[in-house]
Amino acid sequence: MNDFPRTTVGGLSVSRMVIGTNWFRGFSHTTRAKDELILELCDRAWIADILEVFFRNGIDTLIARYESNPMLDAVRDAEQRTGRKAILISTPSFPTGPDTPEQGFDLAKAAEILDRQAAFGVSIVLPHQCTTDTMLDRCTRRIRQIEPVLRMIRERGMIPGFSTHMPETIIYADESGLDVETYLSIFNAMGFLMQVEVDWTARVIRNAKKPVLTIKPMAAGQIRPFEALTFVWNAVRECDMVAVGTLTPREAEEVIELSRSILERRCV
Repeated sequence: MNDFPRTTVGGLSVSRMVIGTNWFRGFSHTTRAKDELILELCDRAWIADILEVFFRNGIDTLIARYESNPMLDAVRDAEQRTGRKAILISTPSFPTGPDTPEQGFDLAKAAEILDRQAAFGVSIVLPHQCTTDTMLDRCTRRIRQIEPVLRMIRERGMIPGFSTHMPETIIYADESGLDVETYLSIFNAMGFLMQVEVDWTARVIRNAKKPVLTIKPMAAGQIRPFEALTFVWNAVRECDMVAVGTLTPREAEEVIELSRSILERRCV
């Protein structure tokens, strides 16, 4: 089978479908009981079986936080099974406090965090929205104090971007010419967890100067896959990406084939 369609982020080839990992980490956005069930199921072997399906279909790019779960071990297992090298995107948080907007980040702590990402083999670093959006200033239309962190990402051979839940981040970063190569944004047909209307966010994504990685296309299971993926694949550009999370290998097979059929404009 041919590889899944690809795009480029900062000169790096990545799959347009990106493997989402919230399900692996117990974030169901539903109930605590469901979160606990997910965590009981998703051990190293379970995750590796799912990743194997994606890798064999040429979907080799995943977004995760690698510190606190068996994710990295599962990635290595799937790589060995398939002979496919994974492209890792991470979303680390950087500590902020009342003084950070004026005094800047603790660069020693930032270096420690980024050194860990480099050691994990991460290629693309998107500071988590709890960092990025905290530092967004609507008055000055800029993301405060972030330039040193972006430089430190580059210095370690990784590609910088922004994770955000606020579409203004994309606009302001483009306006100010910040050194970022991609953006992460929530985008789904029902506006789940989105801060502004779906059509407003769609315009922001279409006008972005860099590729956008959209997340939560199925609104944590609240939209059926056919409806969700038909919407998002047709709403984003050919340079953009869609993160899709699944809980079983069969689910992975289904969303991959469904997405292929949508992009190829054929019946499943």
